[in-house]
Amino acid sequence: MALIVQKFGGTSVGTVERIQQVAEKVKKFRENGDDIVVVVSAMSGETNRLIELAKQASDDQPVPRELDVMLSTGEQVTIALLTMALIRRGVPAVSYTGNQVRILTDSAHNKARILQIDDQKLRADLKAGRVVVVAGFQGVDEHGNITTLGRGGSDTTGVALAAALKADECQIYTDVDGVYTTDPRVVPQAQRLEKITFEEMLEMASLGSKVLQIRSVEFAGKYNVPLRVLHSFKEGPGTLITLDEEESMEQPIISGIAFNRDEAKLTIRGVPDIPGVAFKILGPVSAANIEVDMIVQNVAHDNTTDFTFTVHRNDYQAAQQVLENTARELGAREVVGDIKIAKVSIVGVGMRSHAGVASRMFEALAKENINIQMISTSEIKVSVVIEEKYLELAVRALHTAFELDAPARQGD
Repeated sequence: MALIVQKFGGTSVGTVERIQQVAEKVKKFRENGDDIVVVVSAMSGETNRLIELAKQASDDQPVPRELDVMLSTGEQVTIALLTMALIRRGVPAVSYTGNQVRILTDSAHNKARILQIDDQKLRADLKAGRVVVVAGFQGVDEHGNITTLGRGGSDTTGVALAAALKADECQIYTDVDGVYTTDPRVVPQAQRLEKITFEEMLEMASLGSKVLQIRSVEFAGKYNVPLRVLHSFKEGPGTLITLDEEESMEQPIISGIAFNRDEAKLTIRGVPDIPGVAFKILGPVSAANIEVDMIVQNVAHDNTTDFTFTVHRNDYQAAQQVLENTARELGAREVVGDIKIAKVSIVGVGMRSHAGVASRMFEALAKENINIQMISTSEIKVSVVIEEKYLELAVRALHTAFELDAPARQGD
């Protein structure tokens, strides 16, 4: 008998009919003798609806604490409906909010991080033969305030619960049947991967792959939680995310191509080139709880420097305001920005043993006359910033250049 944590996303529970289908799937696992904990998101579109209501009531600037109180209700609806559907099918079940489970988080409203999970209540219910249905995306801080984990946080809840319970597997059910070499909507020849390492998945999640949220992969890798991505309503093996790198002559150089449209670029020009200037620029940005991604610094002949960095597009205006203040303090020449950019990345543990990967990437982009604005590298990835209008062309060109296209079927 296995202990399995199953997480179902918003599209998987988007209607009462789909919730009934999820209940049938959970029932089958329970009938096989497995202990099941189910984590669910809000119904598809519900979180966006609640955010719009909050904006209408507060002139587009909802108070973070109250926004969390409101957003947490979306998952509460889903856990109740799924539990009702299970009970109707004769499956003993009980639902819990993040507060009831006692998923303890820090107090960073709208972006909280899980600190601790009290698993005693869950274990008692499992021992009593119940399926436990837990609201994803939410927790509670030490002061009893409801917190949320940020968009996609239900994945994190699922993996964190699997880690706390030492589950045999954490299954992430979504509207795709696994992790692909890239988004099949952009490249129809994209292939489903049977396996991918935590390290590769972490890079792909951080670089724009929407299949899993980055913190869920971090949790899974840290606690070695077997993680499998599956389709909610289609049978199949999905993709297994594992610690092990297979030592094989057939190991591909590149496992996948990730991309992110939600990028924005800011440049502060004419900054005095003195020690500590990078901290003086990025310190206030960090203090505003804005995450910086790629960074490039160019030193000019007049002892000044141009400092460029990227942020999430949602943080662009806030980051720009912070940077304008910094520019005045440092006597910089100007601040300029660009929201019409995108990031494209190639990822693969095979890079470690192959030279010339970056040049091969740059050559493929050059053939399509795509200009590279910024470059960032690590041991297993290369990322570039390009104009957003060339994004899909770039992804298709790289997918072909690194021989990731699925073989053509006979008759095609």
